[in-house]
Amino acid sequence: MRPLANALAHQIDAASLAALPRTAGVYIFKGQGQLPLYIGKSVDIRSRVMSHLRAPDEAAMVAQTRRIDFIETAGEIGALLLESRMIKEQMPLFNQRLRRIKTLCSLRLTHTEDGLIPEVVDSRQVNFGVTRGLYGLFSSAHAAGVKLRELAQQHRLCLSLLGLERASQRGCFGWQIKTCLGACVGKENRGAHDQRLLSALVDSQVEVWPFQGAIEVVERSADWVQRHRVNNWGYLGTACSKAHPSDAWGPIQTQGFDLDSYKILVKPIMLKTVEIQIVDV
Repeated sequence: MRPLANALAHQIDAASLAALPRTAGVYIFKGQGQLPLYIGKSVDIRSRVMSHLRAPDEAAMVAQTRRIDFIETAGEIGALLLESRMIKEQMPLFNQRLRRIKTLCSLRLTHTEDGLIPEVVDSRQVNFGVTRGLYGLFSSAHAAGVKLRELAQQHRLCLSLLGLERASQRGCFGWQIKTCLGACVGKENRGAHDQRLLSALVDSQVEVWPFQGAIEVVERSADWVQRHRVNNWGYLGTACSKAHPSDAWGPIQTQGFDLDSYKILVKPIMLKTVEIQIVDV
């Protein structure tokens, strides 16, 4: 095999590099032991791996790598779902994203006689993906609160009406420094304030699962077919036409709504850019 142009110095098994395909799938950087150093995905495994070997900021990982394994998939969605699952299960040293988040938080709007009240809820309280009126997905209640404060400043919302500070006859702090339009002191109609709040949140609304139960997202590569089973934005497993029937769905278990699976699937499913088949119960 010819030397790689501008490649970092490495001790990677030449045969494992030569075997890398120009197809979609997951690749695994392995060191001396069995545990992976890094897991990634690409629609062109070979091209992506070679880019790692030319990246100066990845020199430490490349120096520890002794071979590179791969798992092909029939399409990009399969690669994304497999990468997410493998990273959560194996926790590679050099992967800093897609780590498992035990509890997700979101903002929920409650309708009261006075108007809309936002509150932070977490995935232990509500079933994400089937609960309407959720906005944003956050790793903590603190992160949700920080986002709400940012929106208050950007859209001139009232801090006290958002529950971010105690109500006062003098108005909220934002009113005092002219970043609130005065709903807290009667200078702005509460309905107008709440409409701005809705407008500020609408782009981050969490999509409700649009099916009655599980579906299969189908990907094809020539005569190769993979069916990725999903329910409530959680990845349940993949059936592969190349696998033995007894291995069709594998041992994958879901813990319900999964942030990474949601991010991978929400756009293609909602925009109907993927082939979908309803699972018969």
